Amino acid sequence: MDAVKFAEMLSDKHFVDFKRLKYKYPADFSAFLEVLKQSYYTRLPIKDFAGSELVYLSACTGVNLDAVKLLYTPQNAAYGVKALEEEIVATSAIESIDFSRDSVRRILKGFAPQDAEEDRILGLKRGFEFISNRNNAITEENIYKLYQMSIGNFLDAENRLQAGQLYRHDTVFVMSDKVEHNGIDHRKLSDYMQAFVAFANAKDGINDLLKAAMLHFYIAFLHPYFDGNGRMARFMHMWFLIQKGYKTTLFVPFSSYIEKSRKGYYDAYTLVEENFKLSGVIDITPFLLYFIRNVYNKMTEDAVRPRTLELYHDALATGKITEKEAKLWQFVLSAYAGEPFTTKQLEKAFGDAAFATVRSFVLKFTDLGLLNAQKMKNKVLYSVARRREFEPA
Repeated sequence: MDAVKFAEMLSDKHFVDFKRLKYKYPADFSAFLEVLKQSYYTRLPIKDFAGSELVYLSACTGVNLDAVKLLYTPQNAAYGVKALEEEIVATSAIESIDFSRDSVRRILKGFAPQDAEEDRILGLKRGFEFISNRNNAITEENIYKLYQMSIGNFLDAENRLQAGQLYRHDTVFVMSDKVEHNGIDHRKLSDYMQAFVAFANAKDGINDLLKAAMLHFYIAFLHPYFDGNGRMARFMHMWFLIQKGYKTTLFVPFSSYIEKSRKGYYDAYTLVEENFKLSGVIDITPFLLYFIRNVYNKMTEDAVRPRTLELYHDALATGKITEKEAKLWQFVLSAYAGEPFTTKQLEKAFGDAAFATVRSFVLKFTDLGLLNAQKMKNKVLYSVARRREFEPA
């Protein structure tokens, strides 16, 4: 194939949409696919339903390094309460399950469930606590434990796993107004999930953030359960990053970014399957690009920035911050993240400091540049400062 023509097609803004590409370049499309297969695709040790390897275009899937830095930022807790609230609400909303925020907050504060909805919320909370513990390695047994504690135990009898079975025992379909996707034959699930676990634990040099998205895709692709596959895919995504040492993973509500771009999320799955009809290979590049553009690149714009944390550690090292103030700061990062709060709200939520201590804390941290203060009528709203407010343009 002519190199100039190939470069033109690869740089086309619709290069991952094979139907559009074929329409635009009918005479060159077949040759373009052959060059991709022979020279450009990176093959993965996970397979499609016919036993062929999945592939992706590594040259087209670079990840913003700011996302890597952000996820490596140390925290003094396993997860951020505010981020976890958003995660539970969003991962459920993607599946059209609408939890009350008041109920989510009750459970995250440690109250006992009052009804079936709060039972399910508690299950998700326990799931996030399970994956936040790095001693819980990714194994088939632990995947089963995670599924049961967070999803499986709350399903009706028809959708539950059979006793002694790690995965579903029959056929499953993803439906809209038609069959969108068939899960793999249940008789193959054991072998394929063993390969999935081996891939998750392999030291293969694949970028961690990309590999997390690959694992996410593959759970949804196999569909090992009758219900809860999407939630498990998102659990696996975060679990893998935690296993790799990305300490801030549960301080970033991944699913809220997905929920905000839900159409693009499902379109990426569909595009992989539509492309397969033309190419004969499962190329997951569209799904990886979705995550790069809509999750990884977005979260670096919204989350607490490294420069904020550098200022904090500098102040701590020079003795400007007391032990109680350090605890209040960690609580603010965990409970409020990007949300504003008042002094009274912080005093009530923290529960272990007098109002005068909390008042002194917010004033000092505002002076240090770690908190922003905004006057609103008869109260002041405080929020965690962001990097752009410290660094020169």
